Amino acid sequence: MKVKDLTIDEFRALIRETVEDVLQDFVDPDQGKSVKEDVKAELLQMRERRISGHQAVSAEAAMQELELH
Repeated sequence: MKVKDLTIDEFRALIRETVEDVLQDFVDPDQGKSVKEDVKAELLQMRERRISGHQAVSAEAAMQELELH
C-alpha cells in the first residue's frame, strides 16, 4: 500500500505510530535514555497546543501539499 492510498485517519495513525516509535527509541529508561529538558518542554507545549485545538497544519493540508490526496 502506498501513502497516497491512505485515508486521512490512516495517515494520522501512521504518523502517530511512527512518532511513538521514534520517541521510544529516545526515551527508554531501561537503557538509561531520557529526554533533555528543552525537548520535554517543547513536547509538552505541542501537546497543550493540540489539546487546545491549535493545529499549525491540518492533515488534509499536509497531504495536499505533499500531493498525497
